[in-house]
Amino acid sequence: MPDTQLCLDALSALSGCNVEQTSGASQLTPQDFVNVVALREFYKQEGFKELEYPSLGTLSLQDVDERDLYSSPPQLTEGPSTAGPAESLRTTLKINPADFFHPQFDYDFTNIKDGNAKFLRGNEPYVRPCGWNRVALRVQQRYEGGDVWLGTGKDAWPVSYHGHNMDGSLGIICTRGGASANDDPKFLDAAAASLVTGETKGRGVYSTPDIKMVEKYCKKFKSRADGKSYQVVLQNRINPEKREKCQREDIWLVYVPEGCTDVKTRAIVQESIRPYGLLLRQV
Repeated sequence: MPDTQLCLDALSALSGCNVEQTSGASQLTPQDFVNVVALREFYKQEGFKELEYPSLGTLSLQDVDERDLYSSPPQLTEGPSTAGPAESLRTTLKINPADFFHPQFDYDFTNIKDGNAKFLRGNEPYVRPCGWNRVALRVQQRYEGGDVWLGTGKDAWPVSYHGHNMDGSLGIICTRGGASANDDPKFLDAAAASLVTGETKGRGVYSTPDIKMVEKYCKKFKSRADGKSYQVVLQNRINPEKREKCQREDIWLVYVPEGCTDVKTRAIVQESIRPYGLLLRQV
């Protein structure tokens, strides 16, 4: 497993929180973590400034991490805090590496090249994250129904990658034929309106099955562990029954209908996306 501080810094960059190590219980599970990352992106698209999440309270959606927040060590002296307003907006999140990461299943793809080799997950193409180092998340035996979703067979969930600022600005028009298109008239109305008005934004959470695609939208950060700069991406499995394929084959959408409450929106994300890897690459 890469340096623990490096992994915590990566989690900080993705979540917009100050993620720190604890010997007690983690405040969030890996599933909670991907919920926070996805919901932050979604609510930012919707124009909100804050996100309420159980066990964390109010999270600011302001992008405070474009600056180098780790250029100097934390203030250790007593007295008033010297942290700037950007840093003070970040919620502190405690993670216990022992119950959050699963080093047994780490896999370093840094020097691997698959060439023309083909891989499948859930009978769908799996583009492995060659060039990246994967830190495994502890997700086994944490879901009802066992770990079939995490396997390699036909009943496994396909792999998706979640980047940063992946939204309707990519120029996406959703196609018919997915689960929501069949079940939700609002989805068809939105798709029809997009064809008429030229509006391409689908309401929801975006991800991609193509690691090359997500590389354009991955988060960058400077680690306190070694002072080097890295990119980070979440590797997930996506529920094929909850995902909408878009006109662009390299983009998938978890559709969130208009009028959903915060609780319903969180439930949609939790039913649709499960994380299992934190991908790191030095830049």
